[in-house]
Amino acid sequence: MESVAGLTPWRSAAAQVLVSNLDSPELEPDDLHHLQRVLRLRVGQEVCATDGAGGWRSCAFSASHELEALGETHQELAPEYPVTVGFAVVKGERPELIVQKLTELGVDRIWPFMAQRSVVRWDEEKTVKQLERLRRVARESCAQSRRLWLPEVGAAVGGFALDGAAVGGSAVGGSAGDSTRPGRAERLASFEQVRNSGAVLANMGGSALKRADRIVLVGPEGGWDLAESEGATCVTLGEHVLRAETAAITAGVLLTALRAGIATENLR
Repeated sequence: MESVAGLTPWRSAAAQVLVSNLDSPELEPDDLHHLQRVLRLRVGQEVCATDGAGGWRSCAFSASHELEALGETHQELAPEYPVTVGFAVVKGERPELIVQKLTELGVDRIWPFMAQRSVVRWDEEKTVKQLERLRRVARESCAQSRRLWLPEVGAAVGGFALDGAAVGGSAVGGSAGDSTRPGRAERLASFEQVRNSGAVLANMGGSALKRADRIVLVGPEGGWDLAESEGATCVTLGEHVLRAETAAITAGVLLTALRAGIATENLR
């Protein structure tokens, strides 16, 4: 099998799938359906199998509708540094759109969270279901965009997510009066921890995003609460007022473009 001229080997394959074990790659039922019914792969066509952690291996789609491993396993280097976009959860299917596009762009960590002015509130049960769906979207988008690194989709916890673990303790959820439900003080404390880790807030009138900025937080459509924005470093995403989902995707574009060296720091 020959690679398409100008493309890296894994991007020249007819399709890409995520597998749990590159030594013995196996297709998940949904992936098999996609290869057969959607892409209509023919026997012998090349499929790139990846573990989502930089490892990949060329395979052939066999007559038994399995992956036949070809050659050796390869390991690619991680990006120069990770970039993160946190976004206040929004209504409907827009969180899925945000995760899909941020994955395609190459964002490494995606943090849904609930801000003080967020209209949408996920209880504990909905948080679990939503994160399961968002991680599935990230997985599908990772394969579609031929990424070898699966992004982390963190939990909306304690008012924030930090590497998928609670900052400040409790998971979001519970009824009024439930001791597991974080109060305003707890959410603000966890938010301050994230800000102190180097995060910047997307806000009108802020400064231009710099290459040194690695974490951008996008607030709800109602804007940031004063307690969240006071004393924070704010960056602009452009001269117009953006919808929440557009702002999150724009943050991803700027972060990945600055990392790749295809954008300059003085763009406003």
